Amino acid sequence: MNTDVLSLLHPALTAADAAKLPDIPAARLIPAALLGIAVIVLLITRFKLHPFLGLTLGSLTVGAVAGVTMSDTIASFTKGFGATAAGVGTLIALGAMFGKLLADSGGADEIVDTIVGRSSARTLPWAMAGVGALIGLPMFFEIGLVLLMPVIFLVARRSGLSIIKVGIPALAGLSAMHGLVPPHPGPLVAIDALKANLGLTLGFGVLVALPTVAIAGPLFARFAGRWVDVPAPTLFATDERDARLERPSFAVTLLAVLTPVVLMMGKALADIFAADTNPVRTALDFLGTPLVALLIAVIVGMFTLGRGAGMGTKELASSLEKALPPIAGILLIVSAGGGFKQTLVDTGIGGLVADWVKGSGVSVLLLAWVVAVLIRLATGSATVATVTASGILAPLATGMSTPHVSLLVLAIGAGSVFFSHVNDAGFWLVKEYFGLSVGQTLKTWSLMETLLSVSGLVFVLVLGLVV
Repeated sequence: MNTDVLSLLHPALTAADAAKLPDIPAARLIPAALLGIAVIVLLITRFKLHPFLGLTLGSLTVGAVAGVTMSDTIASFTKGFGATAAGVGTLIALGAMFGKLLADSGGADEIVDTIVGRSSARTLPWAMAGVGALIGLPMFFEIGLVLLMPVIFLVARRSGLSIIKVGIPALAGLSAMHGLVPPHPGPLVAIDALKANLGLTLGFGVLVALPTVAIAGPLFARFAGRWVDVPAPTLFATDERDARLERPSFAVTLLAVLTPVVLMMGKALADIFAADTNPVRTALDFLGTPLVALLIAVIVGMFTLGRGAGMGTKELASSLEKALPPIAGILLIVSAGGGFKQTLVDTGIGGLVADWVKGSGVSVLLLAWVVAVLIRLATGSATVATVTASGILAPLATGMSTPHVSLLVLAIGAGSVFFSHVNDAGFWLVKEYFGLSVGQTLKTWSLMETLLSVSGLVFVLVLGLVV
C-alpha cells in the first residue's frame, strides 16, 4: 500500500514507519483478517476458551496468514497490549476501586432508597431506570448487576409489581451506561483506539443514553411485564451489610459519583470555549484527564463515602484491595484486544477497509454498528465486540471530524449490546437471579438489549445529521 496513504490513515506514523509496514496484497489481507476473527469467535464460543487466549491466538493467526514473520507479529501484539494496558488498564482499576467504595459504604443503597422512596407506583419504573443509570455510571456491568439485584427484589416486593416491570428499567439504565458512557471499559477502549475526544464522547453518550433508556426501559417494561409476570424471589430478603456502618448522605454520595464526570466535562468545555493559553483551561485539562479525574474520584470517595460511613483505615484498605481481583480478567481481555487491534493495523488491513468503505458509500456509523453486532452475536461479549470492532475501524476515524469520531465510538457501543443470548454471561445472571426460563429471558432481557442497541443507533445517526 502507498506510504502516503498509510501516513494519512495512521497520523502517528512517520513516513519511515509507514515504509516499514509490509506491502501485502488485498487477496491475502482480507482472508487473514477474516480468519483471525473466525479463530477468536470459534475459540471463545465453541471451545469456551478465555477471550484473552482467543484474542492472542487470533492475532498470531492474522500475522501467519498475512505472511508477516512471527517475530514482527509478536512485536505488534505486545506493543498494542502494553499501550492499551497503560492507557485503559489504569482507568479500569481506578473505576473498580470507586465502585467497591460506593457499594461497601452503603452509598449505592442511599441513592436507591432516596430515589425510590419519592416515587409512586406509576413513576417507579422510571425511577428504577434512573437508579440503574446512576449506579451504572461508575461501575462495571457485572458489578452493577449484582449490586442492583437486592434492590430490584426489595422494590418489587414492597410495591407488589412484577419483577420484570421493576427490573427491566433498572437493567436498561445499567446496560446503556455500560455500552455508551465512559469510564466503562468498552467506551474507553473505543475512545483510545479511535483517538476520540473523551469529554465530547461523554456528552454525546449521555444525550444518546437518556432517550434510549426511556424506550428500552420503562416503556418496553410495560409490554414485557404482560408477557412475563414473575413475582420477586425471596432472595436477599434481609440486608447483610455491616450494621455498624452509617450510610453517607444522598448529597454526599451524588457528589462523589459525579466528581469524575464533572471534571471530564469541564475539560471538554474548556477545550471548546477557552484559549490554549488560558490558565483555567490548563488546570481543567489536567484535572479532566481520565486518569487524574478517576484518581481524584477515588480519593474523594475514600473521605466522603468511606470515612463518611465510619470505615476505618483497615476497612478502606480492604475495600480497595478487594476491588482489583475481580477485574483481572477484564484487564487481560481489553489489553489483548489492543494487541489484536495493533496486529491488524500493522498488517495494513485497516487501511484496506478504510479505502473500501470510503468508496462504497456505506455509512461509517452504520457499518461500525453492524460489525459490533456481528461480533457480539458470535462471542456474547460486549467488551470483545467493542475491542475488535474498534481495531477494525480505527483507520476510518482519521479522516472524520472530532464530533463524528465520538459518534463512531457510540455506534460501536450500541452494537456491542445487541441481543444478549445463551453465550453471554449476563444472560445467565439475569435468568438465574430473576428465576426465569430461557424463553422468558429471551422475551424480556434479550429483547430489551436489542431495543437498546437499535434505539442507540437511531439516536447516533440523528446526532450525526446535526453535528
